[in-house]
Amino acid sequence: MAPVRRVLLLGEGNFSFAASLCGAAGTHVVATCYESEEEVSGRGRAAESIRRLRERGAEVVFSVDCTKLKDYFLPEKRVFDCIYFNFPHCGRKAGVVKNRELLAHFFHSSAEVLTEDGEVHVALCNGQGGTPADQPRREWHNSWQIVAVAAGAGFILSNVHPFKAETIHGYKCTGYRSQDKSFCVEGALNHIFTQSMPLPYFKPMICEIELESRKVSFQVPQVLVDKINRGFLELNSNHPVRTVKDKLTAELSQAFPLQNIDYCLSLLHQGRINGVCHSNIFWIILRPEETPSTEETSNGLANAVLFSHVDFCRDTDKNGRVNVQEGCHISKQYYLRPSLLPDAQAIVQRGAFLPGTLHVLSGPVFRKCLITPYSMPVFHEMVFVCAVNRGTENSCIEMLVNNIKTSIHSLHQTVSGFKLNISLQEATSFETTELNDFAAFESQLSKIQYFICMDIDTSGSCEKGSCVGIIRTAHYELVSSELVVVFASLNLDLLAMLICGISDWRMLWTSDTRFLCQFPGGELRLFKSFSLYPPSYVHDVSFWVPDGEQFDEVAFHTIARRVSGEMVVSIQLIDSFQQPETGRKSLCYRLTFQSCDKALSRQEVAEMQLRFRKEINQRLRVALR
Repeated sequence: MAPVRRVLLLGEGNFSFAASLCGAAGTHVVATCYESEEEVSGRGRAAESIRRLRERGAEVVFSVDCTKLKDYFLPEKRVFDCIYFNFPHCGRKAGVVKNRELLAHFFHSSAEVLTEDGEVHVALCNGQGGTPADQPRREWHNSWQIVAVAAGAGFILSNVHPFKAETIHGYKCTGYRSQDKSFCVEGALNHIFTQSMPLPYFKPMICEIELESRKVSFQVPQVLVDKINRGFLELNSNHPVRTVKDKLTAELSQAFPLQNIDYCLSLLHQGRINGVCHSNIFWIILRPEETPSTEETSNGLANAVLFSHVDFCRDTDKNGRVNVQEGCHISKQYYLRPSLLPDAQAIVQRGAFLPGTLHVLSGPVFRKCLITPYSMPVFHEMVFVCAVNRGTENSCIEMLVNNIKTSIHSLHQTVSGFKLNISLQEATSFETTELNDFAAFESQLSKIQYFICMDIDTSGSCEKGSCVGIIRTAHYELVSSELVVVFASLNLDLLAMLICGISDWRMLWTSDTRFLCQFPGGELRLFKSFSLYPPSYVHDVSFWVPDGEQFDEVAFHTIARRVSGEMVVSIQLIDSFQQPETGRKSLCYRLTFQSCDKALSRQEVAEMQLRFRKEINQRLRVALR
């Protein structure tokens, strides 16, 4: 037998709304109001509604303050699956500030009596909420800012729909404290809030791997701690990225003999990377041998990779100076792999391949990059390698791209009705400024022949952000003068985002179960966000750049990612000034903080901004203004 669903109604005027809900199977209604029973009973139809509620087994409680809910119920009856609060108001001519305060206290109180997966429904008059759902929309400062207020208590807006009073049997809206003048419910909205996962705190992580037949360990860069060991491509994964990979593999296996070689890929690379800006690399300092505390093994990255969380990691040198992990230090010879292309090239150079066979490599790669919705410090790359006879490489590329197109079209048709266009475009037709971060980094590695571009619209143009793949060819005279090797690289994360309508890369990495629940058994569907209209907060920071030094903007963005836990969604340079007398240069940046899946409060953002100012002062040695 299913458990009884407990529903709490607050601020009832004449109890007509509560009466309309009462009697539903498997539901126990607790209806409350702020006034005493004597004040309410003599008004309108209140007495009749109260009688009906009690006859149907509902509880009716009077003089309940919505900001102190746990005080009115015994501990065993203090938990509710759903809380309704229709048209809250402080009364009389209370302004928006007073009503925001009422809502803030109400949400904090609700969090104390709501089940983990419970809902809070708040109905507001048109325009009060301050979200894009209000039509017309009020100025932000003149609204109740309900999403930001709720975020302060750990709630996110998961749904919003019209409050249709005419469809609620027997419902009659009253005014504040049952006054004759009722609230105007035309265009009113019902806002449905759910509890967010708390902002994460990640302990430092140590990774131990085998490198050149010896065990080494290193501290995982803090910005990657929650991403480096997620196992999205492992066999038991239902993640959309895994689904896209499996579909591509299945389709291409129909056209080529196929061999997977993921098992031998190393997480760390050694040496210098020719042509690549070193600011884009996660450089690693190897640690002395240590005994990890708790170990977690991953088969998704390489052989014998062990991860362990530790309580403390030294981050200063012997003189007490801060180690600048986020900077550009090419003397550090080890780095997290930024691409699988070197692994693919190594396979060819060793001669460990069969001509005509499509060799497939896949796994996460790591790149420091600027903050944008489609720029990812980690993503899953899939590389195809095929050696063919000289002169047949174009037909190989055509066959490869056609099968990739077929796979993506097949996946997209099950998800959305929007038109999908996939095109192969010559690399020479693009300026560097037109490339997204994925394509721009790839162009540093080696010469590119073609970009695989994807657009979900009717324009057919390749806009910034839509390059999802790279095609390049290479000759290896030492291996064979008769063979040409074709390399194709795909960004699986970007493909999954475009196919499923996911607008923010961070959502792929959320630990909220409401994400993967939308893809049962790995089935791709059009993604529906469970956090609507998240509040954003803007902070500016200005500083003097150290004399004689080139400012490292990628390092600046990486520090913002780390100290905010990926809550910074935009960084814009809004002012640049140089003193004529001294030549000193001052920069002013605007940071926008916003979460895609968690409640983010103004206070939490203020703390992040303070940490950010401290970190850039210490690590980039800028002088704050």
